[in-house]
Amino acid sequence: MLKKAARIVIALFFLAGGLSLGYALLNISWLIDSPLFLRITIIILPGIVLGLIGYSLAPWVIKKFIQMAEWIEKKLQNMPLSDLLGAALGLIIGLIIASLLGFSFARVPFIGNYVGIFCSILFGYLGLSLGYKKKEELLNIFHVFPKLGGRDKEKTASTKVKPGRLYKILDTSVIIDGRIADICKSGFAEGILVVPEFVLKELRHIADSSDQLRRNRGRRGLDILNKMRKELDVRVQICEKDFPEIPEVDSKLVRLAQVLGADIYTNDYNLNKVAELQGIQVLNINELANALKPIFLPGEEMVVQVIKDGKESQQGIGYLDDGTMIVVESGKKYINQNIYVVVTSVLQTAAGRMIFAKPKYNDSRTLYEVDAIG
Repeated sequence: MLKKAARIVIALFFLAGGLSLGYALLNISWLIDSPLFLRITIIILPGIVLGLIGYSLAPWVIKKFIQMAEWIEKKLQNMPLSDLLGAALGLIIGLIIASLLGFSFARVPFIGNYVGIFCSILFGYLGLSLGYKKKEELLNIFHVFPKLGGRDKEKTASTKVKPGRLYKILDTSVIIDGRIADICKSGFAEGILVVPEFVLKELRHIADSSDQLRRNRGRRGLDILNKMRKELDVRVQICEKDFPEIPEVDSKLVRLAQVLGADIYTNDYNLNKVAELQGIQVLNINELANALKPIFLPGEEMVVQVIKDGKESQQGIGYLDDGTMIVVESGKKYINQNIYVVVTSVLQTAAGRMIFAKPKYNDSRTLYEVDAIG
């Protein structure tokens, strides 16, 4: 029904154009004194012809109009709200300037009417382009939230960090890991934490997986995000900006970090290296955890429980509370026992820190007794 109505409107528009053309033809000198029948024909005939043309072209025009509207809508949906606001404000300012200039030239003969049109096109485009590129400064002038929006002005004012270091992007691995919530709770995470929409989609996809382990990991990630947004005093914002031309999530994260001038929180080793090659600072939670592990120097003593044998002959393996592996020489015979050991060396690897030690004594004195505490 709507398409039929639109088709009739387009046909009437062409018909009106044809009638206007017919009236214009009557101003030709040799047609002014022509017979009445001829003048009526000159008026009506172009209207009928153009009306039929418009009626025939209407389906194609409607189809192209719908395609263009859908394309514009898709582009606008992928743009962050701040980009839209910045472009809109720039366009408004540009059109105001164009109107003032056009009014000044309105009475100039010959070119007065065209100056306004030219200024509207020129300054409208300049305002739109500059408003989009300078949205941060423009929105700050009008006291609008930063480019990703905000929940309230007080938190916006309280989050003051160095320019270009305001945003920290969270990737899927670091959200599922969950330690980022503890870091935020301790107050060591500064700035605004950004969760891209495509990362949320990946989390939802994992949470809907048929594999129980993946499903639990995805749901844990969503629970961590909800906890951070509701319970912790930290700003977590969803960024709707996407890059449809980039298929991989890691590449999208790197591109988004470049656009926002942001850092990336991750546990992904490959993403870590790719982002560093692109000049983006990466905050790796695993590296942070390794850096916070206690340091043991050769000669220091500790108590460790030997839980299994090692790769080499007579070796025993134990672990500290933080997961650090302890390799005990000649410790195989002490499996499932707590013993005193002396650190001999420490090895730092990409997977973490390994401590090599040996029993403090070669007899029963090396066994650790609970009653011996103190």
